[in-house]
Amino acid sequence: MTPVELSRTVLHAVRRAVDDGELSVTVPERAVVAPPGPGGCGDYATNIALQLARPAGRPPRDVAEILRARLLGEQRFTDVVVTGPGFLNLSLRGTASADLVGEILRRGRRYGHATTGFSGTAVRLRCPAEVRAVVVADALARVLRSQGDFVRVECEGRPAPEWESVLGADLATRGLRIADRDVTTQGPRFADQDVTVRPVPAPADPLPLGRDAARWALLHPAAHDRPRIPGDHLVQRESNPLFRVRYAHARTRALLRNAADLGFHPEPGPVSEAEALLAVLGDHPRVLAATATHHTPDRLARHLLAVADAAMPLLPAVLPLGEEKPSAAHRARLALAEAAGTVLAGGLSLLGIDAPDHL
Repeated sequence: MTPVELSRTVLHAVRRAVDDGELSVTVPERAVVAPPGPGGCGDYATNIALQLARPAGRPPRDVAEILRARLLGEQRFTDVVVTGPGFLNLSLRGTASADLVGEILRRGRRYGHATTGFSGTAVRLRCPAEVRAVVVADALARVLRSQGDFVRVECEGRPAPEWESVLGADLATRGLRIADRDVTTQGPRFADQDVTVRPVPAPADPLPLGRDAARWALLHPAAHDRPRIPGDHLVQRESNPLFRVRYAHARTRALLRNAADLGFHPEPGPVSEAEALLAVLGDHPRVLAATATHHTPDRLARHLLAVADAAMPLLPAVLPLGEEKPSAAHRARLALAEAAGTVLAGGLSLLGIDAPDHL
């Protein structure tokens, strides 16, 4: 089960509480569902009770208990626990993890992308002719397009040709025609959002790092932080975040090759002790949406690092050892590893960074 599906389930519980007269509120359009924070438990948590407490005129924990009673009736949950001021913590049945992995494998690198085509939002990104600003604008444009937005990038000055030929920054506008909107190859006649991208400039020329390391060096720090160039972005060791992300992806691809040699293939199923990885994989669509909303590609970079770090402990148990025969558990772990690699590859692609199968 994905966070989007969980959000719908939570809102359905709210709607039933309203219909039964236990809550007098307007049902919100969405409920935020994310991995539990400090003091939480289970697979996911939502603050919907805190959100509804004021309009309901009830304490948040009272609202949470009303919703908990309805959520416990859902067969997809093994437990629902109220913690803190009124957070609802949701524990999923084993089949939910298989559903999530199955969806990721079906969607491939487009998992988390908009599924309804054009979102109806046109965004104009403006950036100075400075290498970090141009790369950040390029990455942000990729993420916005993944969410269905039309994006036009305008650079205040002439970008260096190497920023496109070496760093892969593509400032071209992709044209389309939208009903009732004048959208040409030059973009719409007006923008719904006008965003200026102006991060702290790069302190040195990142071109010697090459495309992938240079883009990571410019995108991984928050916009207000000074990027490190050259730093350790070319070093192949655990202290290098880019290496950790790409190594985790390469390991998942190697496991798929090795499993094929042994005659078995991925098959989604329950996986024990993989809660952390399942939580960050399920959170991927929300992270993409938040990255687009807040114009922060560094958020996506940090999320990919969290996926890689959560995946690595699982990988040694994917293949059978010695005379052990491949079992359903091995196939389920292989499917989860493939899902992690798919999310890593898709996220790196949105950042304009290659995800090699071999390192």
